Parts: sequence; structure tokens; C-alpha cells
Amino acid sequence: MVLGLVGGGMILYGISTCDTCKKALKALELAGREVTFRDIRADPLEQAEIDRIVQEFGSRAVNTQSTTYRSFNDFLKASEPEAQIAAQPAVMKRPVIQDGDRWYLGWDAAVEAALTA
Repeated sequence: MVLGLVGGGMILYGISTCDTCKKALKALELAGREVTFRDIRADPLEQAEIDRIVQEFGSRAVNTQSTTYRSFNDFLKASEPEAQIAAQPAVMKRPVIQDGDRWYLGWDAAVEAALTA
């Protein structure tokens, strides 16, 4: 289990085919940051990891605009974010970045500035 990495290590949780994840990873590496990429399709999240991400971000951890979410049946759409991510990891908003004890959701100018400065 990677969750709880100690020593200031950075983990980028995402999917290898996600353009936003690729952009974030490249920017972080160019800034000299050591980043561990965690492909959540190839290496699925454990329940404790899902719980921690949802604890940090709540329902924002689920990308309700995604085609994955839109394909959910009514029961799954009404389920808790933990159940949605466990059922289909690709529904998680990406990237989720853990930098020591700090967490970031998505990749925008503010997140980039905070992590590459």
C-alpha cells in the first residue's frame, strides 16, 4: 500500500491515458520534483486509499461530467463516492496528488504553482 508515504514523497494518482495526468507529471518532473505515478487502473486503489481520498475531497473526488459517471445506473449514481470509485476507478477526478500530508485535486494554475514553485 502506497498511502501514507512518509518523508515528503509525492504520489500522483491517475490513469496512464489521461492527458491531464500526463501534463501534471511532466510539469512536476520538469520542476525537479520526484513523483511516483500510480496508475489506478493497473494498480487499483485499496479501500483505505479510496476512503482517504473521499475524506479529503468529498463528492468532488468523483468526476460527474465523465462518460464513466454518465454510464452509471441510477443505483450507482445515488451511491456514496467511495462505492462509485471502487466500482469504476476511472470515475475519480484526476489527478489526485498527495505531497506528504497535503492533497490536491485536479491540475490547474493554482495547483501547478503550489507544487512547482
